[in-house]
Amino acid sequence: MRVLVIGRGGREHAIVWALSKSPKISKLFCAPGNGGIAGLAECVPITELQFDEISTFAKEQAIDLVMVAPDDPLAAGLVDHLESKGIAAFGPRANAAIIEGSKVFMKQLLKKYSIPTAAYESFDAYEPALAYLRSQKAPIVIKADGLAAGKGVTVAQTMEEAEAALKDIMVGQVFGASAGASVVIEEFLIGQEMSLLAFVDGSTVRLMVPSQDHKPVFDNDKGPNTGGMGTYSPLPHIPESIVQEALVNIVQPTADAMVAEGRPFKGVLYAGLILTPNGVKTIEFNARFGDPETQVILPRLKTDLLDIFLAINNGTLAEQPIEWSEQAAVCVIVASPGYPGPYPKGLPITGLDQVQDSLVFHAGTAVDVNGQIVTNGGRVLGITGLGKDIVEARQKAYADADRIHFEGKHYRTDIAMKALK
Repeated sequence: MRVLVIGRGGREHAIVWALSKSPKISKLFCAPGNGGIAGLAECVPITELQFDEISTFAKEQAIDLVMVAPDDPLAAGLVDHLESKGIAAFGPRANAAIIEGSKVFMKQLLKKYSIPTAAYESFDAYEPALAYLRSQKAPIVIKADGLAAGKGVTVAQTMEEAEAALKDIMVGQVFGASAGASVVIEEFLIGQEMSLLAFVDGSTVRLMVPSQDHKPVFDNDKGPNTGGMGTYSPLPHIPESIVQEALVNIVQPTADAMVAEGRPFKGVLYAGLILTPNGVKTIEFNARFGDPETQVILPRLKTDLLDIFLAINNGTLAEQPIEWSEQAAVCVIVASPGYPGPYPKGLPITGLDQVQDSLVFHAGTAVDVNGQIVTNGGRVLGITGLGKDIVEARQKAYADADRIHFEGKHYRTDIAMKALK
């Protein structure tokens, strides 16, 4: 088969890496790809939202399957566009991807079907939102309704911080006019978080191995939220009974609810969950693989990823065997100076050839005119160590993160420590 992956980040590098192991694939493309993906697939200079160019390329190259990885093209209807041209695509259609594209839609869906989540109110005008906010207490969570590159959520510790976040979203439109047109204000929940991704073909839900992300930029969960500074799997401190509770009370009912709403979800459904004293509750849903969760989940997958994609598209996921490795995986994100704020690009990266024990997934890299790998994003590299347990995987990831250099690089030093306390 000839396969095209859409996207350019660490998630896409991990997907391309997994697909490159499939004996069923004769040619692998990625649009637009990055400096690391170029070593595994032919990178094509087409961006994620150039729908006509993507479908034209797929036709010209006789592509058998287009795997749409990022949130923006899914929400904007790339799968629908490709299918309308007779091109097979993997990922949810726009009417199902709305579960990530609109936080208001997601919260209303969960409320309608009594799926556990934080108490909330939603607003599409600033003044009523501000009046409601002033009737609440901190800490409180403010969320832009639309897609905001993983940064549209503020966990405000003070009312001043909450009011500033609300104003930034709705008045300042810091995440854009559409993302900030509506806002969700919800209660702050305390507990451990867990990312639970699932392969879904409508009503059939097959959980992946659980993982845990680290959103704040600094150690001990300090500083502003990022797209994710590291992750690990498995979660030895979270019992299997909790995972099953999440499946029975949240993930399966959500898939069933989408079918009932005439929006059957086919693809990867990502549940961001929190373990509260009152049970597991939903923080968010995403309509695709997580980043950086994918960088620890796919290295543990023993089954051919392409077989799973095809089973989902064929509606035969229930019969598809899926096997997972017992190994542990820890991913450390190495970020640009200044991230998650403004950061420079084009910094030369050295030491990639010195990595000994880890997988290196490129998230924000490019190849310059001299063939040198340089920085090209906020999250630059994901260093994934594999081992018999979290301790060994962690040691490998950090040892190799130290072998890679570029000016001003930074990373958290406490990834996966929650599993070891």
